[in-house]
Amino acid sequence: MEDYGGSDDEYCYYDDDDQEESMDGIENEDSDVLVSARKDSTTKVITKESLFAAQGEDLRRVMELLSLREHHARTLLIYYRWDVEKLLSVMVEKGKAYLYSNAGVMVDDHINSNIRRCSSSSVSCEICMEDVPADNATRMDCSHCFCNDCWTGHFIVKINEGQSRRIRCMAHKCHAICDEAVVRNLVSKRHPDLAEKFERFLLESYIEDNKMVKWCPSAPHCGNAIRVEEDEVCEVQCSCGLQFCFSCLSSTHSPCSCKMWELWTKKCRDESETVNWITVHTKPCPKCHKPVEKNGGCNLVACVCGQAFCWLCGGATGRDHTWSRIAGHSCGRYKEDAAKKTERAKRDLYRYMHYHNRYKAHTDSFKLENNLEETIKGRVSKSEQRESELRDFSWVINGLNRLFRSRRVLSYSYPFAYYMFGDELFDDEMTKEEREIKQNLFEDQQQQLEANVEKLSKFLEEPFDQYSDDKITEIRMQIINLSVVTDNLCKKMYECIENDLLGSLQRGTHNIAPYKSKGIEKASELSTCWSNKASDASNYLSFDDISSGGTTILKRDRPSGSGSSSNDNSSECSLRKRTRKEVSGFFDLNMPAEVIDRN
Repeated sequence: MEDYGGSDDEYCYYDDDDQEESMDGIENEDSDVLVSARKDSTTKVITKESLFAAQGEDLRRVMELLSLREHHARTLLIYYRWDVEKLLSVMVEKGKAYLYSNAGVMVDDHINSNIRRCSSSSVSCEICMEDVPADNATRMDCSHCFCNDCWTGHFIVKINEGQSRRIRCMAHKCHAICDEAVVRNLVSKRHPDLAEKFERFLLESYIEDNKMVKWCPSAPHCGNAIRVEEDEVCEVQCSCGLQFCFSCLSSTHSPCSCKMWELWTKKCRDESETVNWITVHTKPCPKCHKPVEKNGGCNLVACVCGQAFCWLCGGATGRDHTWSRIAGHSCGRYKEDAAKKTERAKRDLYRYMHYHNRYKAHTDSFKLENNLEETIKGRVSKSEQRESELRDFSWVINGLNRLFRSRRVLSYSYPFAYYMFGDELFDDEMTKEEREIKQNLFEDQQQQLEANVEKLSKFLEEPFDQYSDDKITEIRMQIINLSVVTDNLCKKMYECIENDLLGSLQRGTHNIAPYKSKGIEKASELSTCWSNKASDASNYLSFDDISSGGTTILKRDRPSGSGSSSNDNSSECSLRKRTRKEVSGFFDLNMPAEVIDRN
């Protein structure tokens, strides 16, 4: 987004480099478990309606714990990338003064946020060097006072440069962050469209600057963002149906790490293997340097440009030759470097083809088995209509879902093996003997998984709707047993990868998303009403529509009574929903800001 157009000096954040879920057995599966959300879902879908509530939860927590106004709380959260726990730990370890000064927060309880006029009747602005009335000047929390025209010009420049989330004071060497209410008020008088842009960037900061929240990478964009609660190295499913890796936003690829998957897709997409094939099967013409493929037994070959050369050494020759030699040419001397280069290219090509062919075969099988789903549902429907003692066919759907998950794991295990046991990533971290031992261990588990996946696929393709009850019972037991076996083998493969293969290597670079027996978790929608967990029940946050700018802000209110009933909470939630509906026309959050700006 254009927000990041500013320099590192002007637009800085706190950077934190610090970074498994239990696996459930097949006995807990439902027929639609592949796409269903768990009751205790650890991932949330943030829509344009719930974005206000999601941001409000963290704002409310910081405002109440530190007794801050909203714009101060937002400034702190943006600086610490919306990591409330990190923010609080810094405060405990180094104190409030350090916390505030680093983030550019100047807390002055004597300044009324609604009265920003300078104290004297007239002010000499140090920016434009003009004397202006106090009514036309504004003082920030840092006590610096300049004329409104200079403030407005400064704000407009910073918003256009993409620094709207952290606009600093104009004073020399002052790192205080300007009050967003002042920015909103002054900019809206001259450029209402920029004020809208400023509001949108502040709101979307919760997604853009938060490492635990990311936009869904669907195309066209569904307008949703996904928030994870625990580990950011995971695979999730948006409510739009798209499954993706939360860490790199590409398609799901576990047990490949993000780095491995990036290299593999690039290798499959570019012409690197075409170059390898040309190196192995052709020789360059010594005159025009075009690759020439030999199509006969004679080692005297001719290029289309007319140049004759020796296939054995690549040297230019004449066209006269006998059965045994080329006239005036001898190349019997062994050239070690050229031979090694050719052999290495040939070995790399065959190795890549081995892994790519198996990856492609299982990927194609996965696509074909997806078509099997409708066939199986039809067979289940026919079987249920028959007069039979067997009425429950959920084992077929469970087995099909297990096949999908196991086939996907098996498919991506080949790119993983290609890089795990190759020379590209871990050449310096394993000896030849260690690599061979680990490769044999992994391939044994991979082979067992492959054999059982193929068996499961075979039994699921059986036309059980045409069989007797005894035969169906036999198939049922086979499918249930194979489902449990493949699930256990997938778990063991992941344990092997995490503990035996990657355990002593670059875990920070090659983390993998954990295996889940129930499949990729579908994110549940975040409620647009957040519960107030503060100890002081009389304080709560509500969304009010500010008539002057038409924007929505968080505001701290106090109920008139001593407490609030459930009905009051319900009406308050309803009020917030209505307010957001009115504001949603102010700017569209169905897509990221850069998409809106393009339109």
